[in-house]
Amino acid sequence: MRKAWTLILLLVCAASARAQTSPASAKTDSPTPQAAADQASAQKTIRVNVNLVNVLFTVTDKKGHTVSDLGKDDFHVLEDGQPQTISFFSRETDLPLRIGVLIDTSNSVSERLHFEEEAAVDFLSEAIRPGKDMAFVVGFDVEPQLVQDYTDDVEKLSNAIRGLAAGGTTALYDALYYACQQKMLNLNDPNANANSEYLRRVLIVVSDGKDTNSAHSRTEALEMAERSEAIVYAISTNNSGTNTAGSTTPNGYSSGDKILKFLAGETGGKVFFPFEASDLASNFREIAAELRSQYSLGYTPTNNKRDGTLRKIAIETDQKNLRVRAKTGYYAPSR
Repeated sequence: MRKAWTLILLLVCAASARAQTSPASAKTDSPTPQAAADQASAQKTIRVNVNLVNVLFTVTDKKGHTVSDLGKDDFHVLEDGQPQTISFFSRETDLPLRIGVLIDTSNSVSERLHFEEEAAVDFLSEAIRPGKDMAFVVGFDVEPQLVQDYTDDVEKLSNAIRGLAAGGTTALYDALYYACQQKMLNLNDPNANANSEYLRRVLIVVSDGKDTNSAHSRTEALEMAERSEAIVYAISTNNSGTNTAGSTTPNGYSSGDKILKFLAGETGGKVFFPFEASDLASNFREIAAELRSQYSLGYTPTNNKRDGTLRKIAIETDQKNLRVRAKTGYYAPSR
């Protein structure tokens, strides 16, 4: 009888022990709904949308030579006249390039087209690094025509350029608008990735600047260039003899040259005025060299409104003998 009572007592103790440990085991192996929710909440990644403005720019001395040995403290940034704090700064010599070559094939440039083509081919041969940089080619007269999409194959680009033929009127603004909207704004590029906003977008425009047939205005073309973050380098084909590379007065340029100068200046690029067709090659070489000698800075604007407005940018340096060339503005994100 005593053995029976002892057995019963042992069974009761064991049951009690299981009752006390079961909730803990259940909590460890299978969390309650509230515990699971708390755990999931703790593991969530907080994502903050930072409105960082990136600016690529070039610095030159009084003779136009690039200066590439400056530091962050040598520059100040103003947005709409208000000082901004530079968050990051670097000398950019190796960022991937996305280049658009826009060649005017209208009747007005027919005599120089061959020289333009060969100079452009030489430029791409020097500038494009296979596996890193890519380019596309647009010929334009009455309308823009994409003759070669993005590729790093210089032979394909060269064949596309050499296949251009002259004829028709000039739709410069339409060509610029098309290249920026379709090829630069969203970078329709098979190698585009999450970091595509850090690719350097460059447009090389070879034209006399005399638009006679565009559906878009100069203002619309410039706005699209600004929205796409494209830097415009222009090479004038105007051979009127009135334009000079060293001229600093408006009267030193033809009407078409003034347009090219405006488009390049507003986007941080540069315009070239070759005296002879053979000078095109040296102009292209200068562009290639400059693209390897730029600076990059970024800042979070004090104006954090997401209103889609145009914000004016000024990058200044205390060294009075130097000139900073950068885009003059950007469009804030919209809501």
